[in-house]
Amino acid sequence: MVSSDQLLRWRQQALAQAQAAGVAPREVDLLLQDLGGLDPLRLHLETLPPTLPLDLEALEGGWRRRLEQRVPLQYLTSKVFWRGLVLQVSPAVLIPRPETELMVDLVGSLGCSATSTWVDLGTGSGALALGLAVAFPGMRLGASDVSPAALEVAKGNRATLGLGDRVDLRLGSWWEPWQEHRGRVGLMVANPPYIPTALIPKLAPEVAAHEPHLALDGGETGLEALLHLVHSAPAYLESQGLWLVEVMAGQAPRVAAELASQGDYQAIQVHRDLGGIERFVSARRR
Repeated sequence: MVSSDQLLRWRQQALAQAQAAGVAPREVDLLLQDLGGLDPLRLHLETLPPTLPLDLEALEGGWRRRLEQRVPLQYLTSKVFWRGLVLQVSPAVLIPRPETELMVDLVGSLGCSATSTWVDLGTGSGALALGLAVAFPGMRLGASDVSPAALEVAKGNRATLGLGDRVDLRLGSWWEPWQEHRGRVGLMVANPPYIPTALIPKLAPEVAAHEPHLALDGGETGLEALLHLVHSAPAYLESQGLWLVEVMAGQAPRVAAELASQGDYQAIQVHRDLGGIERFVSARRR
């Protein structure tokens, strides 16, 4: 237990530390809300109960990890808010980004067969597959990941959302778990690793030091996984099946050109995110 006076003094100190360290001050209140269940309005107005069921030492320890080790807040609280869902995350999975939410909207606007198989390759936390399952209640989906630890996180999120009967989670690399669906996949979505290896150490420490390199490292050019998906997908997609991936800024023209030269795709499109960046590439199987 901690008194409200103690907690408010700690909060003021933490806000000053955040500003000095270049961390968004709002993260202090987010940490308090997530770890202590504190009401954000009461925190802002500083009208708290006389005592609170919080371990101030544990709170301080977590905050020191955020400031000194640059551990992402989402890993400290073990959750992220994504497309209206509360998803569990851990250092075994990439933290789902807001821009990736647009992939669910793109599936809706581009249209896919409601009677065929939909798969999310490299699912990580399961965000894309679970987001699609919520957005399209009649669909059953498959999702896979090569990392056993990531798949356990996805399974936890699937259970929390009550989607165990609609999202089939499998262990394996890319198309390996879906051999029986060759030629019958109506939608493939993927947010594959696309950061060039040499750029990873230059990323923000929250990413470079803490997020899984397996989900970040796209090889020397950043295109290794993307080009693999370009060339391997036609064997699995049905005619008019949709191929949809997220890419790094600057990669879309190369991916679109590779799709065109491969010969099995049509209706190749590049889509921008809300910041105007060419973030997604889609195509149809001929």
